[in-house]
Parts: sequence; C-alpha cells; structure tokens
Amino acid sequence: MATTLHKPLGAITVDDLAAAAPGSDATALHAALRRALDSHGPTEVWGELCRSVLCPSVPFAVHRMLYYGCFAGFPSPTPPAWTPDPKEAVLTNVGRVLEARGRDFIGDAYKDPITSFPDLHKFSNENPEAYWKMVFEDMGIQFSVEPSCIWRENTAYPGGEWLPGAELNAAANCLTAKPGRSSDGPAIVWRDEGKDSDPLNFMSLEELRKKVCLVAKAIDALELPKGSAIAIDMPMDVNAVVIYLAIVLAGYVVVSIADSFAAPAISMRLKLSEAKAIFTQDYILRDDKELPLYSRVVEAKAPMAIVIPVRGSLLIKGLRVDDLSWQDFLRRVNHTEAENYTAVNQPAYAFTNILFSSGTTGEPKAIPWTHITPLKAAADGWCHMDIRKGDVVAWPTNLGWMMGPWLVYASLLNGASMALYNGSPNSSGFAKFVEDAKVTMLGLVPSIVRTWKNTDCTAGLDWSSIRCFSSSGEASSVDDYLWLMGRAGYKPVIEYCGGTEIGGGFVTGSMLQPQALSAFSTPAMGCNLFILDSSGNPLPQDSVGIGELALDPTLFGSSTTLLNADHQEVYFNGMPEWHGKILRRHGDEFERTSDGYYRAHGRADDTMNLGGIKVSSIEIERICNRVHEAILETAAIGVPPVGGGPEQLTIAVVLKDQSSQIEDLNQLKLACNMALKKLNPLFKVSSVVIVPSLPRTASNKVMRRVLRKEFSQAAQAKHSKI
Repeated sequence: MATTLHKPLGAITVDDLAAAAPGSDATALHAALRRALDSHGPTEVWGELCRSVLCPSVPFAVHRMLYYGCFAGFPSPTPPAWTPDPKEAVLTNVGRVLEARGRDFIGDAYKDPITSFPDLHKFSNENPEAYWKMVFEDMGIQFSVEPSCIWRENTAYPGGEWLPGAELNAAANCLTAKPGRSSDGPAIVWRDEGKDSDPLNFMSLEELRKKVCLVAKAIDALELPKGSAIAIDMPMDVNAVVIYLAIVLAGYVVVSIADSFAAPAISMRLKLSEAKAIFTQDYILRDDKELPLYSRVVEAKAPMAIVIPVRGSLLIKGLRVDDLSWQDFLRRVNHTEAENYTAVNQPAYAFTNILFSSGTTGEPKAIPWTHITPLKAAADGWCHMDIRKGDVVAWPTNLGWMMGPWLVYASLLNGASMALYNGSPNSSGFAKFVEDAKVTMLGLVPSIVRTWKNTDCTAGLDWSSIRCFSSSGEASSVDDYLWLMGRAGYKPVIEYCGGTEIGGGFVTGSMLQPQALSAFSTPAMGCNLFILDSSGNPLPQDSVGIGELALDPTLFGSSTTLLNADHQEVYFNGMPEWHGKILRRHGDEFERTSDGYYRAHGRADDTMNLGGIKVSSIEIERICNRVHEAILETAAIGVPPVGGGPEQLTIAVVLKDQSSQIEDLNQLKLACNMALKKLNPLFKVSSVVIVPSLPRTASNKVMRRVLRKEFSQAAQAKHSKI
C-alpha cells in the first residue's frame, strides 16, 4: 500500500476536505478530524474517525483520504482497518468459550480472548481431540453413534482418519432444535426480486423440518437405491434448500450443478456423478424475463427430472414422458405420515454431496463431500465469521458452487437463519433485503462489491445490523472493501480462502484479531500453512516469504478421494514432507508479510482465477491462437491489478513474422473477447501485449509465472508515475 503518496492526517486542510466532499460542511469535518488526532497512534485515530466522522453519508473520497492519511508512513505493510473491542470480543463464540475454558485449553498462559487467540489456534493443531470435541459440543452436533476418537493415524489417508466409527446425518442436525434455538424460530428468511416493498417471507425450523421430511418421503417413492446420486440444477431459493436437505436426510447424494451452466456442462456433471434423477425449474425469472432452464436439462439428456413451475402453474410445457411435475412428485406420498420421517444415519465418511471444481470446457474434478465436510463448513462459520444462534446469514451464491452448501450448513448447524434473495445480488433490491432482513453476516464476492460501489445502490440504507462481512472467490480490492466497511459503520471483512475439496477455508480472519484490507490474519482453526521456497521446500513456519502454498494434510473436512482422478496424484505426489507428513498441494501463491498477515497472489500453476472461476491458461490460448492469421502463439496470464482486486486477463502474443505488426491491438483484443465468449461469457481480455518470444524452461514449457511478474512490475511502474 503506497501510503507515502498520501497526505498525513495532520496536513489535511479544510480545502482538501471541501474538494473531496463538495456541498459538505468541510469546516465541521475538519474540526472532527482535529479532535480525532488527540487519540494516541494511527490505529486509535482511525478507530475514532470510524466512530465519530465516517458515516455512510460522508462521500467516499473523504473516507479514502482519511484512511490513507491516517496510515501514511505506517511501519507495517498491512495497516489494520478494524481492531477488535475487548468488550465485544468476550461475546463472540470463541471469546465466550475461552472465558469459560481458556485455562483448561491453554493453562496459566491464558490472558483474554484477544491476546490468547493465537494460543487457541496452536491448541487446535496440537490437541485436535479436545478442540473439535469442544466445537461439536458448542454447536450441538448429534451423532447416532459416537466416534471412537476424534482423529487417529491411518495409512489409507495421508491426513489420518477423522471421527472413526461415527454415524450421523448432517441434514438431520440442521433440522434439530437446540438450547438457544427453538423450533418455531425462523430458519429461512427470503424475498423474491421485484417485491422489494412486500413483507419478508419466513419459514420456521419446524416448518422447514416438515417440508424436508415430505420431500425425503417423496424421493423414497421414486424407488431409487439408497446412496443414489440426485442432481439439483436451479437457483438457490427455498425449494432448492428443502430439496438439498431432503436428499441428504434420506441417505442419497446431492449432485450440485450451477444454474448458469449450458447443456454440455450439465451433461458432463450428470455423467461423472452417474445421477439417477434431477430437480430443476422450467425457467429462471430475472427482471420478469423467463430464462430457460428445463430445456437445457433436456438438451443435456438428463435422467428423470422433477420440474418446479416457477410461476406456480400446474402445467409445464414440453414435459418428457418420464419426468414429473413438482405437484405430481409430492402427490405420491401421504403428507401427514411424512412428518415423522426418520433420518438415515450413515458412517461419517459416507458421501452426501458431489461438487465440481470450477473448470470450464475441460473435465472438472468431481469432489465428494461426506457427513464430515458440513461440520468443517459450520465450524469455520462458528469460529471465524462468529455465526451465533439467532443470527441472520446471507451469501449470494448457488448450490452448484461450494459456498451454496456451505451457507446451508454454516447457518443452520449454528442455529442461525439463512437469508435468501431470489434475484440479482447486484441490485438495489438485494441491498434493501439486507436491511429489511437485518442480516448480521453478509458474505460476498468482490465483483458484487465493485458493482454496488459504482452504482451507489446502498445509499440511504441502514446496514447497522451487520456484525461482519466475509469475502471469497477472488482477490479483493483495498478501496472497494474500504467502501464496503463504511456502509455498515466500519465492520470488519473476514477474508476467506479455501476450496471445494476442503469444504471451507484454510486461511481467513477472526473477530478476535485486527483485520487488514485484502489480507488474511490467520490460518483456519486446525490448519497449518507452509510457503514453499524456489526449491519446493517449506520455509520455517511463521517466517516472511512468498511462494506456492502447501497445507498440513491433517485438515479436518478435507477430501480423501476424487471420483474421476487419482486423489494421491492430484494433491500429494511430489510434495515435500514436514515432521514425517507429506504436505497437501493447493496451487495458490501466497505471501506472509512481516507483520504476520497473508496475501494471495493468484495461482502458482498454469491456471488463473477469472471472476471466481478457475480456468486453464491452455484453454484460453487454444482459442486466442486462432483469432488472427499473424499469430504464432499466445500466453494467457492472470495479472493482479495495482491496489488489489480480481486478476485481469492479459494475452501475450508472439507474431509469426517478427518484422510485421498488428496495427490495431484494440481490434485484436475485441477479436479475442468475441472468441472467448464461447468458452465463458464472463471471461474478458483486459489487454494484449506483443512480445518477441515466450520464456520457456529447458524442457520447453512456457514460464507464465515470469510473464506475470513482468506484467505486474510494468503496471506498478506505470501506476507510480501517475
């Protein structure tokens, strides 16, 4: 962060504030700023500014000026944008447990929740038996058969075996009333797009349980073998959540398919999972437009489909002979008898959900979740996002991506309500829904925040109920997230990075630690991180450095198998050892800063993250190589922008004839973008650069990492001159 380029707070004048906030009372702002300067230290000054000056109605230019001015010359590379309050810290899930049992876990070294949080993290790795037992007890997890232990060595799994002998049902745990969570309290709150002035819709926990049991009974009436895979391809609304829980409750396996996929992608996922049935809708409604969905499912040659009419009509046009309407599907069972449906308890390692890595045209990895994975998702929410009983949790997503099932489990297993908006999260309608539903934890991807900031669609709304934000999917921008924090009285953003194969995060933040923008303050509980040096060996733990990230294999909830690939080959072969354990490959490049934060630097391999979708460089290059007859070869590079944010796609182009030139690079960029639409309409080339040749290894492999570094340095140098 180039804080030296900004005026220190003491040098900011009334005229500076007037220029940043035309029409505001610059004199009053300046007087408030001078009063805040009486606090001791930049962190304390920034806290006072957040409390007394920087309300949402103050133009963001002032927020930005004061933030950068406050930390101008700050000795740390990652100044905190939020610092925990000791009085609030003891009310968090972790703070409450530490105040009651801190000395049992940490001994006489225990001080208070904030000071001792790093000690608890160390304890979670060194004593997983006690740590995870405590978490399960606090969340109220019920086993039909208790595990013989929490974790034990097992040569079949590089990371050992979790919950051996245990039997449970993750969905049943979501539907169980617990102390502090009554059956008549809300489990889901929702609103449909276009009904922004209507009252909210609520479904109690008991109503949810009855609906899930009814659908589970109806699934049994299909007479599929237990353990069969059943797909869901629909928006994440109330019906989708009910169906998801019903499939798991009844002992079947959910196949998660994003509702944005075209027929070939749907077909591939159905084949990989060997799905026997699929739940879908006739249409997706957006801005009162009907976007076909069932027709895509039919084109994918899906098995038997159960089709929900989105407008409530009893007639669905073009229904195949073996397919069922939602009404006919439910009509097959006695509704009263279904209310007493008995959950199918299964071994902890039984599959509950098949999800897919975010590949595009290539075959994605088919990743099974078990009954253990939901516990990891919920435990992350319990510890890191501080999801408490009675909270309201919103995270715009879809069941086809891991954050969809994560939202189900992280909210319901923690006794919170799930907030669902059936419409675009980029709209003012969603922003108003957050206010009306009194959301306490709002999860996002950075592209949504950027749209809100550009359209100012949150203006005039009261987001004071939010206790924290969380962000995942792609790299965030410092300025965008500074703006976001300011919408809710400067509540923290808990950055969250993980993977479908982990069921949650490996690096994140905490409500008990200072949070810096676009940075991670801690490995997830129960996780050790390792940064590999240029030789592929782990640097000493907690040392400053940058390199490919590797994980301690004993990570609770992480995958142990893949349906269509060799799990050992993908995640472990060729990795270094640490204390006799083979480290687990992840593939991202990370930096550990001198003040203990972590920053993500994109993929270390030849994939990139574009709009939250991981895609191989080779797939993009194959298309771009054909857009102009003068092109010899290309290299697709994801370049992080100056100031942070999602990777921007740069195409390095080598010409067949080095003496010739392509006169209009903008036309070449346009041609690449038109061609890439067939791969994914979300992919967009940011720039095209002509290079004499591509850097290669001795074995002729393209060194895209070298180009990424060159382009990043060039962008930084250009920015510094501005």
